[in-house]
Amino acid sequence: MLSRLYCASAHSGSGVSGMRASVAAMNDKNAAFAAYPSFVIDCPEPAVLAGFYGTMLGWKVKDDGDWAEIRPDDDSNCIGFQQVADFRAPDWPGQQVPQQMHLDVMVRDLDEGEKAAMALGATKPDHQPGTSFRVFLDPAGHPFCLCVD
Repeated sequence: MLSRLYCASAHSGSGVSGMRASVAAMNDKNAAFAAYPSFVIDCPEPAVLAGFYGTMLGWKVKDDGDWAEIRPDDDSNCIGFQQVADFRAPDWPGQQVPQQMHLDVMVRDLDEGEKAAMALGATKPDHQPGTSFRVFLDPAGHPFCLCVD
């Protein structure tokens, strides 16, 4: 649980924790009551998925066994990966096992992005519903999109 809380209260480059900065901002009656959102993705092997997305985004990886996370150098964001014993990959494009959520990642060039994602272990399903983005499956079967718009 501590690693999950750490992910939600990232430290900024200034040495002030995100949690303290968020609490200070919450004193303003017009400010949001929460800050520093992060995604947590269920998967069978957190280290594998953290390595996949960490490499794709150029973010550092922290692996704690049944939990892993990735962050940019400035610690401004966090994506967590938690181990689920009976994980079932989403069914794309069907909904027998719903995708529940997916990531959209911006790239400069779809063809180059596709080559890089596939080299990391992504797969490309036949069903591609758009032209300004492409759907892929990460190594655990979660859909994600590379987008240019």
